Amino acid sequence: MSEERFAMANLTGGQLNAVVKRLGGEEGVLRFLRGETTISSAYASKFKVRWTVKLGMYKNVDALKKALTSSDCKIEKWAEDMMKQKAFTLHPEETEVDLVEASVSDLGFKNGTQYQHICAKAIELGLQLCPAEVGPVLRLQYKDQPNGEWLRVAMKTIADSDGYRRIFRVG
Repeated sequence: MSEERFAMANLTGGQLNAVVKRLGGEEGVLRFLRGETTISSAYASKFKVRWTVKLGMYKNVDALKKALTSSDCKIEKWAEDMMKQKAFTLHPEETEVDLVEASVSDLGFKNGTQYQHICAKAIELGLQLCPAEVGPVLRLQYKDQPNGEWLRVAMKTIADSDGYRRIFRVG
């Protein structure tokens, strides 16, 4: 049998064998492949779901902006610019996404750090970056947000019309 190589990781036969054992042997692997078993990071479980937002409700950016303005949500110029960029996409189907809240210190950075390090650590801990749509949709769906609270959406940055790489802030 030729040695298989994976694009995501260069795994040895010993490492693959360890994965199979961790999943509970051949039957465990088959349960996983059938979708009967999921894998979650032990670290990710330390972060509790705070919000569940529904994506895919708006079929275009204009409909999303109209929903924001009709709900008396202010859209900053830079946020509106981000929503006009090709990198800002809307989910094609309705789906729910669970969101957690984590501070920079929750991720292990006691003295702050750069944004790319925050994202890398979150991913290492089993979390995922949010689709950009989460920012505006969270603003719409988080109606009881305390005055003065600001949330930054962990996502791939999007350049505004001035070329500044930004993320959505919800406040």
